[in-house]
Amino acid sequence: MSDVEVYGRQGFGHTLSPEGHIALIIVDFVNGFADPAAFGGGNITQAIANTQHALADARIQGWKVAHSRIVFAENGSDKNIFGLKVPPLTKLHEHEPTSAVVDQLRPIEGELVVRKTAPSAFFNTGLAPWLSQYAVQTVLIAGATTSGCVRATAVDAMSYGFRPFVLEDCVGDRASGPHDASLFDIRQKYGEVMPYSALRTLLVS
Repeated sequence: MSDVEVYGRQGFGHTLSPEGHIALIIVDFVNGFADPAAFGGGNITQAIANTQHALADARIQGWKVAHSRIVFAENGSDKNIFGLKVPPLTKLHEHEPTSAVVDQLRPIEGELVVRKTAPSAFFNTGLAPWLSQYAVQTVLIAGATTSGCVRATAVDAMSYGFRPFVLEDCVGDRASGPHDASLFDIRQKYGEVMPYSALRTLLVS
């Protein structure tokens, strides 16, 4: 029996459909995660390229757009367990180039930029109330890494009552094993996982 069959017999993996207003959340597509010498590698570069299409559509369609960055204080005052597990992350400061959103996806006026010190773009940030004030019900999630901040953001999106759609070709990880396992896990428990091209046919007129 396959893994999917095991989960299916136990009632996992039911599908969601997009409802209500849409938002695109781009998680940590910053220079450091685009650089294999820093935090990048694997399929992250291709995921950034694919996300450009989703972002272009979001702007044309008038969807809300939020970007997240990992930003720690330069004086180390907010160092946390995340920073203890991955000490180089604490070097991502407000004006550090590695913490800046990649040029291809640079935010424009009206797009929210969330600064965070934990994996989820929702944890201890204003993202959830910002989405709620625009009556967003469905969130499309792109970003890096699939097994880390993307997965945490998808789980919290679901926990806050948003419908998470992880864009399979717009998320990346430095290793394929964690990437694939996380997409499987999200699809079975927390949201939908599909290529942006497939979702686009449902959303873009």
